[in-house]
Amino acid sequence: MHLIMILFTLAIAWILRLRANTESTLGWAERWRRSLFFLLFPPLLILMTAIAVICMGFRGEMLGIEASWLSYCLALGFVILAALFWLKLAYQGYLSRQKIRTYTEQSVAGKTAKIFAHEFPYSAQIGFWDSELVVSEGLLNTLDLEHLTAVLAHEQAHAYYRDTFWFFWLGWLRSFTCWLPQTESLWQELLLLREIRADRKAAETVEPLLLAESLLIMAQAPFKKVELVAAAFSCTTPRSRLVERIELLLEDRELTRSSDWWSLSWLVLSVIPLLTVPFHY
Repeated sequence: MHLIMILFTLAIAWILRLRANTESTLGWAERWRRSLFFLLFPPLLILMTAIAVICMGFRGEMLGIEASWLSYCLALGFVILAALFWLKLAYQGYLSRQKIRTYTEQSVAGKTAKIFAHEFPYSAQIGFWDSELVVSEGLLNTLDLEHLTAVLAHEQAHAYYRDTFWFFWLGWLRSFTCWLPQTESLWQELLLLREIRADRKAAETVEPLLLAESLLIMAQAPFKKVELVAAAFSCTTPRSRLVERIELLLEDRELTRSSDWWSLSWLVLSVIPLLTVPFHY
C-alpha cells in the first residue's frame, strides 16, 4: 500500500507540473500565485508522503495490504537526499556570510554596505533572515549618486520582503526535485517576479525612470558570475526578460500586490499524506 501511495503521489506531482505554465499574459499577482503553487506544492506533497511512509515503517499493513521494505527504503532515501541538499545550500550560505565579513564596510548613499573588489557592477542582499547589503567597486564607479540610490532602494525592497530567506527554501525544494517537469522555467519565472516586486516597491520612493536606466546601464556591462547566495539587482534572471521589468517600471498603472506568504492556505493540502498514518497498523 505504501508503494501505491508513493506512485500515486508522484503521478499527481508530475501531472500538476505538466499543467504549469509561465504565461506572461496573466496579471503579475496571478503569475506569482500560480508559479508559487506549481513550484511548491508538488515537492511538498512528495516530501510529506515520504515522511508519512517512514512514520508508518516497514512492518504492519494498511487497508489490508502489507507494508514492504522497498517503499520504506525509497521514502527514507528521498528524505535523506532532501536533507543532504539542504545541508549543501545551508553550507553555501554560511560560506557566503563568512566571505562578506572580510569585506570593507562603508556608507553608500546613506546605506551601510559591504564593498568588495570586483569590476563588474553588482549589488545584492546576502544572508538569510537578516540580510546584508553588498555592492561592488564596479557599481560605485559605474553609477552616479541618483542611479545608485535607485539601485539601493531596490535592494532595500529585497530586505523588506526577506527574499534571501524565502528563496533559500524555494531553492532547496527546487534542488531535490529538479527531475520534475518545468522546474527550471518556474524557478526563473519566480526570480523574475521577485525582481519585479522589488522594482515596484523601490518605485514608491525613487523615480521609476532611474531604476529603468540603472537596469540598462548594468545590463550593458560584461557579465561575470559572482559566487554568492544572494538576491541581486540585475543578474538573477535571463537578460531576455529585462525588457519586461523596464516596461512595468515605466507603466503608470498600479499593479495588484501579490499574496503574502502566510496567506498561501493551499499549502495545508500538502500535509494530507500525514493523515494516512493512523490507518496503518
